[in-house]
Amino acid sequence: MKSLDISGAKTPRLVPIIICGGSGTRLWPVSRQAFPKPFMRLADGQSLLQKAYLRAASLPDVADVMIVTNRDTYFLVKDDCAEVKVDGVRLGFVLEPVARNTAAAIAAATRIARERYGDDTVLLVMPADQLVEDVAAFSQAVDLAARTAKDNGIVVFGIQPTRAETGFGYIEIDERAESSLSIAPVKQFVEKPVADVAERFLADGRHLWNAGMFCFAPATMLAELDLHAPDIVSQVSRAVEDASVSESNGSFSVELDAVAFRDVHSTSIDYAVMERSHNVSVVACSIGWSDIGSWKAISELSQPDSNGNRVEGTVALHDVADCFIRGEDRVIGAIGLRDLIIVDTPDALLVADRNRTEEVKEIVAQLSRVKHESCALHRTVHRPWGTYTVLEEGERFKMKRIVVKPGASLSLQMHHHRSEHWIVVQGCADVVCGEQQVQLQPNESTYIPAGRKHRLTNPGVLDLILIEVQCGEYLGEDDIVRFEDVYGRLKAPAVAR
Repeated sequence: MKSLDISGAKTPRLVPIIICGGSGTRLWPVSRQAFPKPFMRLADGQSLLQKAYLRAASLPDVADVMIVTNRDTYFLVKDDCAEVKVDGVRLGFVLEPVARNTAAAIAAATRIARERYGDDTVLLVMPADQLVEDVAAFSQAVDLAARTAKDNGIVVFGIQPTRAETGFGYIEIDERAESSLSIAPVKQFVEKPVADVAERFLADGRHLWNAGMFCFAPATMLAELDLHAPDIVSQVSRAVEDASVSESNGSFSVELDAVAFRDVHSTSIDYAVMERSHNVSVVACSIGWSDIGSWKAISELSQPDSNGNRVEGTVALHDVADCFIRGEDRVIGAIGLRDLIIVDTPDALLVADRNRTEEVKEIVAQLSRVKHESCALHRTVHRPWGTYTVLEEGERFKMKRIVVKPGASLSLQMHHHRSEHWIVVQGCADVVCGEQQVQLQPNESTYIPAGRKHRLTNPGVLDLILIEVQCGEYLGEDDIVRFEDVYGRLKAPAVAR
C-alpha cells in the first residue's frame, strides 16, 4: 500500500472536538429528540458521551476538549461530563441554536478553535455516539493521524472491516491495507453498499469502514470549506462573529447567533468537503469501533447466555433463544421467542425482528406524523434544573413528580390555562407566587392559580422532591410564559419549564 512519509514528524498539540447531536431514531424508544443517542446509558452505567469525553481526555497532552451540541441539550452535556470530570482538562462548548448537520458544526468549531489555539494546533473531530473498546490502539491511531495532518491535509479514520456491513459508508484506497495501523491517500468515498458489493469490499482489502472521525489543522479545513462550501463558511462566520461568549474557571461556551445560523445550509461534512477534496488521506486502524447505530449493535456489546439471549433488567424466560431483551422498571416475561429485540421503557415498548432493527426509524416516522409525544420526550423529562416525571394524567388533570437540584431554580413563569398544587415530600422549597414568598417543608403545600406569576427554588443541599397536581382546560407543556430564567431560555420559544 502506498504510504505517506511522515517519519520524524512530531506530534502537534491536539484539541479533540466532540460532535454531540442527532436524534438517534434507530434507537427509539430509549433515544428521543429531547434525549438523543449520546446520552443513552450502556450496561456499565456510562453514557456514550461520557465514554467519548473520557477517551478524548485520555489522549497524551490534551488539556482542552471542545463539545459542539444543541443549546437545548447543553445542560445534559454538562451534567454528563461533570459525573466523570477529568482533572486538568478544560471544557469548551459550542452551542448551536438549531441543528445544521456536521459541515456547519465542524466549520463553527474549527473557526473558534483557530481563534483560541492558533494554527499550530491539530483538531480531532469525533462523534459522541460511537464506541471504541481498544483505547490504546485508538491513541496510537490518533497520534499517527495528528502527525500526518499537521502538514499533509485532512486525515480520516478507516476501520478494518470484520464483516460485510451494508449499514456503513466505505473508504477506498489503491492497495490492500496489510497493516492494522497504516496511512495512505484516499481514492474515493463509497456510499453504503448492497450485500454482494459489501462482500466484495470485505474480500479485496482495499475498502475500510468510514468511522466519521477526522484530523486536520484549522487552516487546512477552513481552506477546504472555502473552496468547496463557501456559502456555509460565510453564514457560519457571521454566526461566530455575533456569538455570545462566556468564560468561567478556564472553561468557555460560545452560543452561535441564532439568526445567522438558521440560514446555514444543512449538509454533512462528507458531502461538503471529503468527497470533493483531493487533500484527504486515511489511517487504517483496528480500535474495537462500533457506531452503535441499531439495537442489534447494542445487543452485540454483551455476552450471550447458553441460549444466545442477552438480557438487561429483570426478565423471566421460557423456551427463548437468540433474543435481546432490555427492561427498566417492569418485569418482562417471554415464552417461545426467537431472534427478537424487545426494549421496554415506562411509556413505550419496541418489539422487532433481530435482523430488521434498522427499520425502527420507520416507527418513529409514523409516530412523528401524528405528533405523538413519545418521539420527543420520555415519561421522565430532563431539564437544566432537574427532572419531572408524569405519574398520571386524564381529562383536565395531570400529576407529576418534580425533582429540583440543590441551588437550582425554575423560571419565573405563568400559565394561562392551568392551576397547580405543590406538595413537598423531601427537602425545602422557596416559592414565589405573585407578591407572596413562602418556604415549604416536607408535608406542606401551596396553590398556584392560573395567570399568577410564580417561581420554585431549591435553597438546600439535597434534592427537592415535590408532587405537582395540575388542573385546567389545557395541560400542554407549551402553556408557559417566561419572565426571567437563569438558564437563558427566554431566547427560544418555551416548550417546558
